[in-house]
Amino acid sequence: MDFEEGNQKLQEIVKKLEKGDVSLEESTKLYEQGVAIAKECAKVLADCKGKVTILKEELSQITDGEEND
Repeated sequence: MDFEEGNQKLQEIVKKLEKGDVSLEESTKLYEQGVAIAKECAKVLADCKGKVTILKEELSQITDGEEND
């Protein structure tokens, strides 16, 4: 699942829970699903942050090298 899909699913779960017309059992299941999706989204964000950090370091090395020429 990509971040956008996860985010959409989380929004749908929140809407269902906020409506308040689901049983306690269904609310618990929805909450569990939401937590699992949130974990996946957090992992995706962490992976992206790591990639951006690496790219920034690579860019910094390139631009620092150009300044020394």
